[in-house]
Formats: sequence, C-alpha cells, structure tokens
Amino acid sequence: MNIIDKAIQTATIAHANQTRKSSDLPYITHVYGVGILLAQHGCSPEEIAAGILHDTVEDTDLTLEDIKKDFGEQVAAIVEGCSEPGKSLSWEKRKEHTLEFLKHASDEIRHVACADKLHNIRSMREDYSNLGESLWTRFKRGKEQQAWYYSGLVISLSVGAPFPMLDELKVEVERLFG
Repeated sequence: MNIIDKAIQTATIAHANQTRKSSDLPYITHVYGVGILLAQHGCSPEEIAAGILHDTVEDTDLTLEDIKKDFGEQVAAIVEGCSEPGKSLSWEKRKEHTLEFLKHASDEIRHVACADKLHNIRSMREDYSNLGESLWTRFKRGKEQQAWYYSGLVISLSVGAPFPMLDELKVEVERLFG
C-alpha cells in the first residue's frame, strides 16, 4: 500500500465520529481537503500523507511515535511541526507559538501548514456566506482574533521561499477579513 493510501486509512479510523466545528460535516473531509490541496500543488507523497495526518496527534489517540513507526521520520517531523503545543496553554500562547515557529520551519512544514489554513479559511468563508457574523461564535476567539491569527500566518509563512499556495492563502485572508 502506498503512503498516501495508508495515511487515508489511518486518518479515517483515527478521526471516526469526529465532526467539523459546530457542524454535522465529518471531520475527515478537512484532512482529505488538505491532502488534495497538497497534491494539486505538486507536493511530495510524504507531504501529502503528513497533511492527511496533520491533526491526528492533536485530536486523536495516535502519537508521534505511532506516526514515526508507520510512516517514517519525515512524515512524523512534518506532523509534529504542524501540531500545536499542549492544550494547557491559552489560545493566544498556542497561536503565538505557531506564528513564531512557522517563520523558521522547513518548506515541507510550511506547505502542510499553509494547506491546512487555506482549507480552514475557505471553509470559514463559505460558512460566513451562509451564517454572516454569527459564524464567529463557533470559535474560542471571535473575528478580530481570527483576523489577527490568519494575517499573522501569512506574514510568518512569507519569511521563507515563496510558494503559490501562500498566494492563495493571502487572497483568502483578504477576502474574509478585508
């Protein structure tokens, strides 16, 4: 079985019965969407697999050791780089950590993180067109904090070599937050 198919199977089992924030949409649609974005942008099979697995360590019972054992060091390193520090930290501290980390992250981590955020913001923009301002009640922090975070992501991801997916994220941030 190739690494992408294996990642799809692993993520499907790991995220079973999870849904997207405040919706009935199966959570797995998000990680599939991230994988598709990475494939569309010509990323490596390891990046695509990591994109599909990017939330497993944060949101399921899988550990980095499980990922390393089943998918290798490279995929595990990308997943680790896309995972926030422990949930014991405040939302602000976790987001500040992410913004600082991405300034110096490998291209592979930056690609997967960008695909994750691009898929998220496109989903938010679609939901915003249906829900309007009430969308922001779904989040631990409202529209202003989301705008701060997504604008910060664009800045942090822009520190390294440019890549086309980042241009798409910039456009989506501008479209949603102005």
